[in-house]
Amino acid sequence: MMKSVGIDLHKKSISVCVVDQQRKVLARARFRCDAPEQIEAFFRKLGPIQAVVEATSSYEWLFALLEPLAARLVLAHPKKLRIIAESSRKSDRVDAQVLAEFLALDMIPEAHRPTPRQREHRGLVRQRRFVQKQIGAVRSKIRWIVCRYNADRPDLFTPAGQTYLAKLRLSKADRFVVKQLLAEWQLYLVQLEELDAELRRFAKKAPAAEKAARAILESIPYVGPVTIDAVISEVGDVQRLRSLKRAASFAGLAPGQRESAGKRKEQGISKAGSGVLRWALGQAAWRMVARVPRWKRVFEPLAKRRGKKKAIVAIARRLWCLMVSMLKSGRRYNAALG
Repeated sequence: MMKSVGIDLHKKSISVCVVDQQRKVLARARFRCDAPEQIEAFFRKLGPIQAVVEATSSYEWLFALLEPLAARLVLAHPKKLRIIAESSRKSDRVDAQVLAEFLALDMIPEAHRPTPRQREHRGLVRQRRFVQKQIGAVRSKIRWIVCRYNADRPDLFTPAGQTYLAKLRLSKADRFVVKQLLAEWQLYLVQLEELDAELRRFAKKAPAAEKAARAILESIPYVGPVTIDAVISEVGDVQRLRSLKRAASFAGLAPGQRESAGKRKEQGISKAGSGVLRWALGQAAWRMVARVPRWKRVFEPLAKRRGKKKAIVAIARRLWCLMVSMLKSGRRYNAALG
């Protein structure tokens, strides 16, 4: 008889509930995450099982541990299991039992599990974005200090600007802070170069399907390696996005709607999913509207009606849907349309 196991995973512990096909509780257990031998021994004694764990940020070690022990191992989508979050009797025991019961009923909304290569790729891409944001933050701090002396200039971070900054009369304390910030800035610049080099090496080892996807995306004007890495690392297999509507929702670019008393009100985009992907699409969208006549013609009327910020989101969504369509069909960008 196949048993269903619900696992509520936390940073330091897991709660386990085992039910039969009639959803009767057979066993409960709680383990520390630093005791994998005990966890493995417990699951080995259960016999034939199917198990479910939520797709939290730290699920991978547990998934890998249990994969050889379970006939079926399901990764649950946490946002779609709203009954757990909204339960008035919320506890680890309840969460584990609800997961087990939903699994027994085959009602678990499944989440996508990235491949090992995709997880590595995401790690590199997200670290690159983090370093890039740190560079921006450090530069803003330096400009803030210089602005207090009414001495900021656009080329502050060029060689000429650095010479100017070195000669600027600052207080002793501000000079000390600027010196530290400049050292931090240089460190991040080196890290950014190293990350770009590592991502280039990573791309060279891509399997055939990924190389084909990269070639398709490269055919779009002003879509470079940073955008391509963000798209490929975040989406993985594009075929799992069964419609363009779902693709827009996946990227967090779908507008939300609220309906009350028969009236529907459009809200801002959901911003669900990867912030790195939305950022990359937004940057690419700005380049497209600035340099490609066809995209500029679409953008300008939108900007007049809705404002530039909303218009560029619409362009980013349009560009993303184009990318998904191209990747699914295997067709490259039609340059004649540019």
